[in-house]
Amino acid sequence: MSLAHDEDFGAIIAPRTLQMQRLLPGPIERVWDYLTKSDLRRQWLSSGEMPMKVNVPFELVWHHDELTTPPGTRPDGMGPQTHMPTQLTHCEPPHKLGFLFMGDSEVIFELKPAGAKVLLTLTHRNLPSRGMMVGVSTGWHTHLDVLAARLAQTKIENFWDHWRGYKAEYDKRIPSDA
Repeated sequence: MSLAHDEDFGAIIAPRTLQMQRLLPGPIERVWDYLTKSDLRRQWLSSGEMPMKVNVPFELVWHHDELTTPPGTRPDGMGPQTHMPTQLTHCEPPHKLGFLFMGDSEVIFELKPAGAKVLLTLTHRNLPSRGMMVGVSTGWHTHLDVLAARLAQTKIENFWDHWRGYKAEYDKRIPSDA
């Protein structure tokens, strides 16, 4: 596995705040559908019907082993599924989507047209610890790789192998005092 280009790595932009950007194949409505429609979102992140209304509870379910063929070897301590109760914090189709992540932190996706492509900016705020920053950076980076591959209609293999490589890299990149 080769690691991504340097510009694909997330950066700490404020205390306890991570940001990543990706230039994805458009149009913007297609990318929005991959963020909001359960059957499309499940192909790169998680399933779960979103109510498309702020403050209405719903659940996201991750099926990491189903994201790539083959999936690679799941790390110790990671189950075949992860369930997360959440609710939307922002819903401005097709430009801004936000939801609570594991209670107090918040993930915001912003989409902007960039010619035939779409600039996706992911901001994850209020991360409680450096360990969580490394973990979510690793996860988001790997999931965004899968999203980019799905939108480009290319194949990506070994989700967990990518995840391991990115985890080691983010552990180096994120300062110990973050």
